[in-house]
Amino acid sequence: MARVRQTIGTLAAPAMHGRGYVRQGDQQAARYLRKRFQDLGLQPLAPAYSQPFTLPVNTFPGQLSLQCGSVRLKPGVDFIAEPASGGGSLTTLALPLDTLAFTDEAVKQQFLNQPLQDRVVVLHQRNLARLQRFPDLARHLDEARTRITLVDNKLTASIAQEQASQIRLQVLASKWPASEKAHVQLKVEAKLQPAYTTRNLIGYVCGRVQPDSFLVITAHYDHLGQMGRRAYFPGANDNASGTAMLLELAAHYSLPANRPAYSVVFILFGAEEAGLLGSQYFTEHPLFPLTRIRFLVNLDLLGTGEEGLTVVNGRLLEPTFQRLTQLNDTGHFVPQLAARGRAANSDHFPFSERGVPAFFFYTRGGITAYHDIYDRAETLPLTAFTGVFQLLTAFLASFGPEK
Repeated sequence: MARVRQTIGTLAAPAMHGRGYVRQGDQQAARYLRKRFQDLGLQPLAPAYSQPFTLPVNTFPGQLSLQCGSVRLKPGVDFIAEPASGGGSLTTLALPLDTLAFTDEAVKQQFLNQPLQDRVVVLHQRNLARLQRFPDLARHLDEARTRITLVDNKLTASIAQEQASQIRLQVLASKWPASEKAHVQLKVEAKLQPAYTTRNLIGYVCGRVQPDSFLVITAHYDHLGQMGRRAYFPGANDNASGTAMLLELAAHYSLPANRPAYSVVFILFGAEEAGLLGSQYFTEHPLFPLTRIRFLVNLDLLGTGEEGLTVVNGRLLEPTFQRLTQLNDTGHFVPQLAARGRAANSDHFPFSERGVPAFFFYTRGGITAYHDIYDRAETLPLTAFTGVFQLLTAFLASFGPEK
């Protein structure tokens, strides 16, 4: 567990810049992980373990500032840029969207008659859904130079592959001035990179009995990166924890005494946060036949576990899930196993859609930091990490060689 903590701490450190697309954080992480593969003696399935591919990605590499009245808000803490936000600067009075525009025709027409090309329009997140019923209001709102959406609970960042002309920010409602017509100064540097190069990392341990059949263990190593010059997203749970579990399993199977009957392939995907792009690319450009995969285990969000473990595809592959449950009942590895159905929420999905039997494992309970600046290594409890490792090794051992 000391090694696990060190792995997660390294991946979530400021030097990795959030393992994203600003200051080449993903490439720094890939270099570190390639060295870990080499140290474990994994055999490469591609030159230097690397399968490169490109993607378009919107980034925020420079200034990101927002001042409301006399209060300067902090990026990542008080506000974030929406993933597809454009860039620019603006100084003006905020214009709140009066919710009477949804019910009072006169108020709606008054808003529609206001030019918005140089304005900052402010609305609450709960009203975004209401706009779908008022396309004229929605179209007019899109004409605003800047849209600020107030959110109640937490800021949740993401990644986009395109860039809008409009500046779009999310601000914690508790940080916005009581007077919504505040004087606003903002500056956002946004850069769309149309063909950013990232990569998957693939290594394997050769099987003893049937080396041309595969058990596959996957995790994504990328995260959201950096937003502005100072705020970064550590991604300790998502997904330094799953990456650390993959490395521990690789260390286990690389020992001669633990060499499995089947070959075990370890794949670390890039660009999962941009839309499962790394796993999608691999399934479209496989380095071995997908039909030779006996089973795939995808690891994501494994840093908690006091409430147990969820298994996506458990309801689709019921006999296999029952086998997993029996192993857990015998070994008491995790407090509870819960089965889910089909879900396009991690890198197992492109494989499942091509007929590869796969489970996606994630833990439940504990901290709730997700896609924000608070997903840090020092707060990660790793409650069920050891138990999940023991359950996974027992489960993978249950796949004996074909007769």
